[in-house]
Amino acid sequence: MRRYARTLVTVALTVTMVSGTAGWVAGNTQQAVTGPPPGTASWRADHTLGRELPDPERDSPAAVARFFAGLTDTEQQALALRHPLVVGNLGGAPVELRYRANALALKASHDPRYAHLAKDPARRILAFDPRGRGQVAEVFGDLATADRVSVIVPGSDIDAGTFDRTTDVYGTPAGMARSLYARTGPGTAVIAWAGYTTPVGLGLDAARGTLAEAGSVRLTRFTDGLAAAGTPVTTVFCHSYGSVVCGLAAPRLHAADLVVLGSPGMRADDVADLRTGARVWAAKDPSDWIADVPHIEFAGFGHGADPASPGFGARRVPAGDADGHTGYFAPGTESLRAFTAIAKGAYA
Repeated sequence: MRRYARTLVTVALTVTMVSGTAGWVAGNTQQAVTGPPPGTASWRADHTLGRELPDPERDSPAAVARFFAGLTDTEQQALALRHPLVVGNLGGAPVELRYRANALALKASHDPRYAHLAKDPARRILAFDPRGRGQVAEVFGDLATADRVSVIVPGSDIDAGTFDRTTDVYGTPAGMARSLYARTGPGTAVIAWAGYTTPVGLGLDAARGTLAEAGSVRLTRFTDGLAAAGTPVTTVFCHSYGSVVCGLAAPRLHAADLVVLGSPGMRADDVADLRTGARVWAAKDPSDWIADVPHIEFAGFGHGADPASPGFGARRVPAGDADGHTGYFAPGTESLRAFTAIAKGAYA
């Protein structure tokens, strides 16, 4: 009887969350972009080198890295020229080659949503997928010389168009990454990764884990690709719904530190439930509206325990002056100072 009563309470809380008390009603259902990059069919049919090219969907990033290591620079550049969208998104391919391929893909794109990404040829675009609302990843710093590499995973309403918007700067992956790199400096690199289909608004997508599940697969392959190319990721920062992505990816992420901020939950009861060897950190500003979201999970809705609660077992990051849901990377905040130390591997 007691168990039945608890179930009824959980159902009531779930209905409350979905019906709008926590703000989960305004938003459009999204279809996750999955599978290999555009142009894969032409890539698979290309036999100009006299052999099959590595399959973007089936072959591991390590196999891709071995393939490119056996090519001349001329052969690599020719592949990037013929198949920019494949090479630019191919985990395990040389980083500098991916930059060139994505620059070519952006230059060839006639979609005005992506024009701002192509304006500056010095930008280091590590991934660009024009499908759906668009996905992109940008590097701040030099991956070739970095001893510590961080990846920032954003939450809702982020795509290639809003990736580096000038409003609410520290709520964008580019703004967060740029702010962090300004403090970590030489010897580090920070990657702003908008590489999955995010929820739009605070609708049902934000209350469910469907998009996060697809995103976790893409995040894992992205970080595996960096490791295969010789630049393993050491820290992953996960904001808002991005922490749901990271929670689902945690068992497969080979990072030393996993940092969540403004999290609605990680689809885990506690740190042990994440099944990760990484140190897990959590930050939540008292003024962050995420505190009003019920930390429950039932029938596919909600994302579970609050990572910033004492019972979860994460290491706490001071964030008392972060100011709201998107202020954690704002210059001068306690949270940014702590993030900097974690990213540099120097947090006591």
